[in-house]
Amino acid sequence: MRGIAKYIWIFIFVAFVGGFLLGDVSGLLGRAPVTTTTVVAKVNGDKIPYLSWQNLSAQLASEQERRTGRPLNLDERRQIDDQAFNQLVSDVLLQQEYKKRGIRVTDDEIREAALTSPPQDVYQNPNFQTDGRFDAAKYQRFITSPIARQQGISLQLENYYRTELPKQKLFSQLISDTWVSDERLFRIYRDERDSATVRYVAIRPTPAEIEAAVVSESEAQQFYGQYEDRWDRPAHAVVSVVGIGRMPTAADTASTAERLRTLKAEILSGSATFEEVAKRESEDTISGPDGGDLGRGPKGRFVPDFENAAFALRVGQLSEPVQTQFGWHLIKATERRGDTLALRHILLSVKQNDSSATATDRRADELSTLAGGALEAEKLDSAAAQLGLLITQMPVQDGQPTSYFGRPVGGITGWAFSGMAVGETSDLLDDDDGYYLVRLDSMTRGGKQPFTAVRGEIMQALKERKAVGNLAARGEALLADAKATGLDSAAAKAGLTPAPVGPFTRLGFVQGLGYYNEAVGAAFALPIGTPGMASTYEAVLVMVVEARVEATRESFEAQKSAMREQTVQSLREQKVRLFLNNLRRDAKVVDRRLEINASLRRQSVAAP
Repeated sequence: MRGIAKYIWIFIFVAFVGGFLLGDVSGLLGRAPVTTTTVVAKVNGDKIPYLSWQNLSAQLASEQERRTGRPLNLDERRQIDDQAFNQLVSDVLLQQEYKKRGIRVTDDEIREAALTSPPQDVYQNPNFQTDGRFDAAKYQRFITSPIARQQGISLQLENYYRTELPKQKLFSQLISDTWVSDERLFRIYRDERDSATVRYVAIRPTPAEIEAAVVSESEAQQFYGQYEDRWDRPAHAVVSVVGIGRMPTAADTASTAERLRTLKAEILSGSATFEEVAKRESEDTISGPDGGDLGRGPKGRFVPDFENAAFALRVGQLSEPVQTQFGWHLIKATERRGDTLALRHILLSVKQNDSSATATDRRADELSTLAGGALEAEKLDSAAAQLGLLITQMPVQDGQPTSYFGRPVGGITGWAFSGMAVGETSDLLDDDDGYYLVRLDSMTRGGKQPFTAVRGEIMQALKERKAVGNLAARGEALLADAKATGLDSAAAKAGLTPAPVGPFTRLGFVQGLGYYNEAVGAAFALPIGTPGMASTYEAVLVMVVEARVEATRESFEAQKSAMREQTVQSLREQKVRLFLNNLRRDAKVVDRRLEINASLRRQSVAAP
């Protein structure tokens, strides 16, 4: 039973990682110190303590690092922080909804669920199976055993169900009336299976015609209000970056190849097997622990230089060192069957030698001493000038990785949008390619943008729509000619070339026509062979339906039962998802993370 307990604890950690205290604690921001009792957010007046957010974020980060086998950079850590924050906000909103609806669970319900409805992973655990099938009696004996109680597993499972059962009751209320009639189901069936093939010509406005279109200020304001959910924008900023590269030299490259030759000699001497050396030396984190095994397959799996060398080997033969963009490889062919080859390899990446790396580290330390963590913008300029380093200014966008001289650098984006003040400089960031100091030069906050910020975008969109509307007369003339002489002849006179498209359904994007618009609808409404006209936001189209295939009622009846089950399940999931989205949208959430981060930053700088 002690061996079984670890599986339950694994589930508890994954499933219960969000179950943190949401108690009513308080804290002060601004000039006061930030403490573990500081409130990080208010959700409809209910408080989320800073400690809850930090604990959950740390647990999620630890789990992510365990899965990836490496530390997280600042970009990844910020994503984890956001995930933890959103999870806590959702927990509070759900608790508020339970209270509003009077949803409660009894201790008896919780104990019954813990005994009779184990977590899904438990069903696949061989320790709880008999003859390959889940054995409820084994599971119940374990849950009620002294070991389970002593290790706190029973209590943790009860706490898990104390969280899950109210959620299940809420979701049951939301989906209880979900149903779909035969006629609606048949419409869905047809939308997914009816297809059309058309030829069309598009009359598009010229840039001059778009520019000449007149849009009033009131029209733009009305458009802004009508589509208010379209104006959310991510935050963006401008940063200055100073980098010190960890660039290996030609001597480092030669040294890495020579190291592989030494490993090859060790293997050929019989003092170690290829698999043993791969486990010990290879930097391929996936194949290395498995003795360098790359599996079996035909050509086309690897980059050309690697593949050419591999397929030139005899079974059992070791290659000379092979260089690719990933480093140097020592390859062994272990089996050949026809045109497939089983391979193992040892990968060594090319890095600076010890003396070069030490010099780079010292230079980076000097840069950090001169400007790392500085609040004065000019310190980075001074440090770069003193060390003869280049300052590169670049735009960054929240949620998007930042590239520096064509290389993605993790951490720049995460630092820039973590509550820094304009003019501040980061502490020293680093990755495999170098060290970096980053200064925040400007910041535009994200969220719903005011009309003034998106006015130009709106005016351009409305101009394009009006310009398309002004093409209606040309479209009608082309349509009349197409009806009289055929689409090809009419198009040739207008200097246009018909384009074929299809077959396509009513759902999804159609090249040239767009998505779920008048043109797509016309393709399923026009008589076959008769020209028709439709408009989109981008063009006026004259089209001819060349073929159409319609789903039959008979084929629908044969699949109706299974389709209803899938559709109802999909509608239930959609209903729950929309409810949760609306719950978050309508909530009043006061997010103090940026203020707290800024306050922590000031504390760290002021600390002796």
